[in-house]
Order: sequence, then structure tokens, then C-alpha cells
Amino acid sequence: MRLVQIAQHASDLQRAAGFYTALLGTEALAVFDPPGLLFFDLDGVRLLLESGAPSSLVYLAVPDVRESVTELRNRGVEIVAEPQVIFSHTHDRLGPEGTDEWMAFIRDSEGNTVGLVSQLPR
Repeated sequence: MRLVQIAQHASDLQRAAGFYTALLGTEALAVFDPPGLLFFDLDGVRLLLESGAPSSLVYLAVPDVRESVTELRNRGVEIVAEPQVIFSHTHDRLGPEGTDEWMAFIRDSEGNTVGLVSQLPR
């Protein structure tokens, strides 16, 4: 079994399309409006943005969360929580051994919180 799709609330598809295109660095995969569905591809997992979806907490991998937060702040994105180490990997069960897991949280254009994650050498 594998994850196929996650859904996230979006009140304004056009606004959400602009935000997520900039955040993900890729254009939308498909838009169906009506009924109000916007899809992005996240390495084979679809991200669905739609008005009827509940808000959920989505975590996105970025190369370096510290640099991403700086870039996003410069673009006016609200930073909910600054980058910090939340876990040190001493084995390979949840991430590469010898790395620190960094996280930060931002607010998207629709009011959802989005987690940014990097696994960086200690």
C-alpha cells in the first residue's frame, strides 16, 4: 500500500494555485473548476486543494528549511514557527543516521499550516 493523494482546504483556487506553484516550484497538474479541484504532483503523490476539504497538516521536504524560511519570509509568507532541530537520527529508522531533522511551519494562502522538513548532517 502507498499514499496516493492528500487533500488540503482552499477557499480560493486561483490564490492557492499561485501560492503552491511558488512554494513547490512547479505548475499545477490539473484544475477542474467547477467543481473546484486543483492538483499538484508531489513525487507521485497528488496534493488536492479544494474548498470542501478540511484543513490538514501537510509536511513538505525541502533541501534546507533554514534557507527556505528566509526565502519565504522575504516573499511575505507568514512564518508560524522558526526552523529548529526536532530530532537527531542515531539510527536509520526515521531518517539517515547522523542527521538532524529540522522543521519549521508556515501559513499558506488559505490559512492552513504547512510543515517544512529537512534532514541535514549534524
